[in-house]
Amino acid sequence: MAKTNSQRQAQYRKARATAGADGNGERRISSFVSTSAALALGRLSKRYGVTRREILEKLLTAADEEILKTLDPDTAEWTEYFGVTA
Repeated sequence: MAKTNSQRQAQYRKARATAGADGNGERRISSFVSTSAALALGRLSKRYGVTRREILEKLLTAADEEILKTLDPDTAEWTEYFGVTA
């Protein structure tokens, strides 16, 4: 028997927990941003020929990596930084 739309959607959402190349899952981000930020995201996406998602992922992970370079894993600052949950 064919699955209903809601069954397919539920299966898709469940699979997000382990999706991605590393199996670490994916999380949905839903947020309003300024018009200028949204337009900039569109321009960057078009310029580099990648999705808006790819641009966001690259910008966010690059910023995070820069911060991690400055932190010592055996400090309270490290613990505080990694205590943030989304």
